[in-house]
Amino acid sequence: MSLNIAVVGLGSMGYGIAMSCLRAGCSVHGVDVVPETTARFVAEGGEDTPLAGVLPSLDAVVVVVLNAAQVESVLFGEDGLVAHLRPGALVMACATMPPDFARDMEECCAAREVHYLDAPISGGSVKATEGRLSVMASGTAAAFAAADPILEATAETVFRLGDAAGAGSAMKAVNQLLAGVHIATMAEALTFGMTQDIDPGTFVEVITKCAGNSWMLENRAPHVVAGDYTPHSQINIWPKDLGIVLEAAKSVGFDAPITETALAQYARAVDMGLGHQDDAAVAKVYAEKAGLVLPKARS
Repeated sequence: MSLNIAVVGLGSMGYGIAMSCLRAGCSVHGVDVVPETTARFVAEGGEDTPLAGVLPSLDAVVVVVLNAAQVESVLFGEDGLVAHLRPGALVMACATMPPDFARDMEECCAAREVHYLDAPISGGSVKATEGRLSVMASGTAAAFAAADPILEATAETVFRLGDAAGAGSAMKAVNQLLAGVHIATMAEALTFGMTQDIDPGTFVEVITKCAGNSWMLENRAPHVVAGDYTPHSQINIWPKDLGIVLEAAKSVGFDAPITETALAQYARAVDMGLGHQDDAAVAKVYAEKAGLVLPKARS
């Protein structure tokens, strides 16, 4: 590829996406609110030209920020990018956001003759780095055509869910319901096991080979066993993402009590000051209430 692209948001997922595009031969302009992160990306091969000077020449902007408000700010806020993109350029939006908001962003981009792909992602930071993400995408045929080289570089699986924005974000909400509940349930089961004198390491060894296993349990429970809460996915993500789920559920009169319970545990974790820790740290909510001592980090 020889695409000229910008990746806005070099967090754990965005950085991996940017590096995957670099490996595929793109010219990549990385943008992040943390200057040290941007500098690290430049040192690894990213473009060092200020983004404002290259916007009209970009083929695509990949937006990997936290939430809908940040997406709107990046695209249409003060110094928003869309106004400076050429007709036929692409915006590929990877954040988790309400489906109605994704549809609004597609409409606003179309008014500027810019393609918009609703493309939330899943797989975690490791798969982002490896270019093996799953993408739940929806948009016009032209948006998919513009995004195909980027999807090939960054994704192992691309689900083409419809010809208009919104369907991708709706599917991501379903995924986040399950993922958020599974992490909280992992924490509940692991700490419940401790009350029954089951060592967390034994819990992982046994349950990952039994019917109670899940991808999230297998991925996150080892973080608790290691006492390592270095954030691959932060606690702070879940009040936002499960809030999107509950907002969508409320809009159609759907009752989601298990999601509500999981959200309450993440909210408690934020109140405990754990918001920037790995989401496996929700186990600390259960441990505190039960008077349990979780494994410490290995020195």
